[in-house]
Amino acid sequence: MKAATIVALAIAFAAPRATAEEVSPVGKVLQLLSDLQAKVRRIVGEGEKSQKVFEEFSEWCEERSKHLSFDIKTAESESTQLKATISEEAALIASLTTKAEKLASDIATDQADLKASTFIRERESSEFLSEKTELSEIIDTLERAIGLLEKHGASMLQLKSAGTVADALAVMVKASMFSSADAERLNSFVQQGSEDGGDNMGAPSAAVYEGHSANIVATLTDLLEKAQGQLQGASSAETANLHAFQQLKQSIEDEIAYGEKELAEAKAGIASSGERKATAEGDLSSTSAALGADAKTRGDLHQECMTKAQEFEAEVKSRGEELKALAEAKKAMVDNTGAAASLSYGLSQVSLLQRLSTSTDLAHFEAVRFIRDLAHKQNSRSLAQLASRMATAVRMSSGGADPFSKVKGLIKDSAG
Repeated sequence: MKAATIVALAIAFAAPRATAEEVSPVGKVLQLLSDLQAKVRRIVGEGEKSQKVFEEFSEWCEERSKHLSFDIKTAESESTQLKATISEEAALIASLTTKAEKLASDIATDQADLKASTFIRERESSEFLSEKTELSEIIDTLERAIGLLEKHGASMLQLKSAGTVADALAVMVKASMFSSADAERLNSFVQQGSEDGGDNMGAPSAAVYEGHSANIVATLTDLLEKAQGQLQGASSAETANLHAFQQLKQSIEDEIAYGEKELAEAKAGIASSGERKATAEGDLSSTSAALGADAKTRGDLHQECMTKAQEFEAEVKSRGEELKALAEAKKAMVDNTGAAASLSYGLSQVSLLQRLSTSTDLAHFEAVRFIRDLAHKQNSRSLAQLASRMATAVRMSSGGADPFSKVKGLIKDSAG
């Protein structure tokens, strides 16, 4: 079938030849081969350029993808660290807030305790001062009364009739030895001593004052010692209370100062952690946005690169198919034409050449020669027989009759 097609092509080239100067059919075939070679070179050149462009694009895709992957990995690592920082700072803020609240409560309690202890201390101090003043006055009164009795007691006959200390004090007031206020103060002190369970100084026996004033002096002296003892006890208690208060006050003030220092540090820590947390949250927002953008860019890049690769693959495939088709066409033409463009006519063809008188006859001869060469190259018996029949048909043709009408029938028969 292929040989028949080629023969038909040869006849088609040979039939329209009108003059000896026109290009031979085989020459035209070779011209077609040259055109095919030029087209192949063009396609190969385009393929090389396309390959270079694609390689550069592939390299760019790889580098861009590598950078984006690195950026994404870095952003993911930063996001993890930022989230950890935010979590840590939030936990620290919560812890410091709890600590600050407790410190504030402890400070408030200490301040309340200090205020209460200060109030008690002030009350104790006031009571001590009142007691000290009163006892000091009593001691002074007793000392003066004892001094007066020791100086003038023997001449005061009225004391002999006094049955109680109060009576004796009344005699002394009447004698203007001291004021009624002093006597009242001493009576109150004597009464207080009686109520406290001491000696029955408010109701001494009548023998106490019998014949002299020495016993009343002794009684007053006992009262003086008692008053002095009370004053000393009150002073000692005041000193102890003051010392205890000072220690308590110092302790509370130290606790308050330490608590305020801790509270200030906790508040500073809360503020600092809040700033770090806010900064980390801002950085996380920016990093997340950048991460999302990079991920989208990488996805778009992957899609673009895959599309380009598919397009290039299709282009290469198409170009390959085209080159294959051209290569097959070229091979068929070369195999079927050989060196027919430079035909030489030997003596064996003289009888045929003698009949060539027109350009049409020459074309017929070239067609016969072309089929004969094909038969030789392809070692085809059918083509050799066809060439022989074609030569016979040409020789037997007369005048303007077209010998190839019969040749065409022969070709059809061979093709069948």
